[in-house]
Amino acid sequence: MSQEYPDPERPVTSLDAREVRRRLAAGESVHLLDVRNRSEIDAWRIEGENVDRTDVPYMKFVAAEATDSVADLVENVAEPVVAVCARGEASAYVASLLEGEGIEAANLAGGMEGWARLYEATTVSEEPRVVQYARPSSGCLAYLVVSDGEAAVVDPLRAFADRYVEDAREYGAELRYALDTHVHADHVSALRELAEEGVGPVLPAEATERGLADPERFTLLEAGDSLAVGRATVEAVAAPGHTTEMTAYRVRSGGDETEDGGREEGGDVLLTGDGLFTERVPRPDLEAGDEGAADHARDLHRTLVGRFADLPDDALVAPGHYDPADGGAGPHVARLGDLRESLPAFGMSEEEFVAYVTERMGARPANFERVIAVNLGREAVDEGTAFELELGPNNCAAG
Repeated sequence: MSQEYPDPERPVTSLDAREVRRRLAAGESVHLLDVRNRSEIDAWRIEGENVDRTDVPYMKFVAAEATDSVADLVENVAEPVVAVCARGEASAYVASLLEGEGIEAANLAGGMEGWARLYEATTVSEEPRVVQYARPSSGCLAYLVVSDGEAAVVDPLRAFADRYVEDAREYGAELRYALDTHVHADHVSALRELAEEGVGPVLPAEATERGLADPERFTLLEAGDSLAVGRATVEAVAAPGHTTEMTAYRVRSGGDETEDGGREEGGDVLLTGDGLFTERVPRPDLEAGDEGAADHARDLHRTLVGRFADLPDDALVAPGHYDPADGGAGPHVARLGDLRESLPAFGMSEEEFVAYVTERMGARPANFERVIAVNLGREAVDEGTAFELELGPNNCAAG
């Protein structure tokens, strides 16, 4: 049962998550006052190059109000202050206390839960149209591929299932397929929810080896298999390492018709899921634990320098995650050739790579074992529980 907080004593300016995100993306400084408990802050917070944050628990403000010392708690905080809590209730009261002291303050509407519901879309490619969805609260990325009246969504989140259907319609397309690159550990997949709406759910074939409870519900793709989405093709490319079934999807356009009746080829967009990121490499321990991490890291190295070797340098890598603290607005993409130059992993021997990755794994995603069980169909949860399970950073990268 959630705690009840007193109503603000005076009117408070309310900022929604979209406005805070706009300011951060524009390079403006945002002075955050987080009033949650330390354990909540340590687990998950709003971060970024332009975030100036101060953490003062709500109960300290309650005590300070009784002794008329509220201003002392924020004497070193720049104005205007944006107060933050879990759901925007405690922080609204704190913002009202600050306003009463003559300190310019606003409240983040909906708190961190409102921040988690922010979902941004930017266009990666025009033909076929590839739209990248970014969730700044966690760094999760998903993609909508649209071509000639048809659409497919890759790595969709359950919390935004309706959004993909609606956006496809906005582009004049029917959402035909929903694909996952692998069995996710950091968020609840929308495949089963979209299947209830008539969208064809698709998984890598090796997901069955992970314990998929209902394989008969899915189209299972082997490496080299492809789906037609309008005039575009979506080809499965084996990319194991992060997990055994990890699969990238190579999106290619049929192009415009040429004079001889053929088709011009469009540029490749490689939806790498957790096979390759643009700033880091994936962690290899979420399937087999610490004891199996080295073997998975070796397979990941073979993916990067071997399985991806035949892909062109100008292929556009569109990953499954980004670090919200690393940059501003999207799209979050990079040319494969540039990554081959910029990421140290591509120049390492196998054993150097194994040591590099396994030393940088860090904390695992919150609730990852239960999230995996849900995505395998081995546990059913309601919408509210699914949303709660995935709150926090994705932690799917090494380093």
